[in-house]
Amino acid sequence: MENIAEFKKLLEKDRPDEHLSVQLRALWYDAKGDWQMAHDQVDHLGDTASARIHAYLHRKEGDSWNANYWYARAGEKRPEISLDQEWEALVQRFLSV
Repeated sequence: MENIAEFKKLLEKDRPDEHLSVQLRALWYDAKGDWQMAHDQVDHLGDTASARIHAYLHRKEGDSWNANYWYARAGEKRPEISLDQEWEALVQRFLSV
């Protein structure tokens, strides 16, 4: 998969593609409206990539303190963009990995 349009086509399915990274699976569940399942994908992981997804999810949830904690764990600052823009930027980032 090379671009966000291809990733968005996967949202038509009932389940995420088994070849997706855990970060992309979390973003897939988030886009499908299942915040808890998205969170469950990364909650137990300690790597910076998962921390970055974790940060986005807590920002989306409205838990600013927790989001800022996870942004710091990821070595980043909270972006000054919309949640939709952040989601798309994260999909692009993890498609490139």
